[in-house]
Amino acid sequence: MGKVRRNLSSGPSPAVADPRRQLLLGAYSFVHAARACPNVRRISLLGSLATAKAMPKDIDLLVTLDSVSDLTELARAGRRLMGSAQSINLGADIFLADAAGHYLGRICHYRECHPRVRCPAQHCGDKEHLNDDFHVVTLSKELIAAPAIDLWPKVVRRLAVPADVDELLLTKLECHQ
Repeated sequence: MGKVRRNLSSGPSPAVADPRRQLLLGAYSFVHAARACPNVRRISLLGSLATAKAMPKDIDLLVTLDSVSDLTELARAGRRLMGSAQSINLGADIFLADAAGHYLGRICHYRECHPRVRCPAQHCGDKEHLNDDFHVVTLSKELIAAPAIDLWPKVVRRLAVPADVDELLLTKLECHQ
């Protein structure tokens, strides 16, 4: 299965003993908010949180879209998840892909688009709330086509799922399908 490839240094350690729980609860809230957003076709869980890694550095979600015409509500839900993760000294990334399996970028961490020194977007401001930082992060077509776990519109497990992911996230989401 494809991997998320990054050019980032290892970050600070989490501020809580069990960061997985808070990240999984944040993912659950994000799915509930994002599924109602315009053009959202699928929401998936990627990365270390989909494995049994005890101390993940972040949560990685993939949102597949029909169109990037309006990302406002999705960006708002993403910033809430990012804020929740930052409150325990961790990160969150919302990767975006189109229905044809092309990587589009990530939801921008900023509420308003202004040129920033630290912004890695190649075309900052061309599409509001989209950070097209292809030189920092890429997702393979294989990973986009078959992510570790689909969360919405239907839960699909493509690998052995850790007990906490099943209990805190997947079982709850399956009850609402």
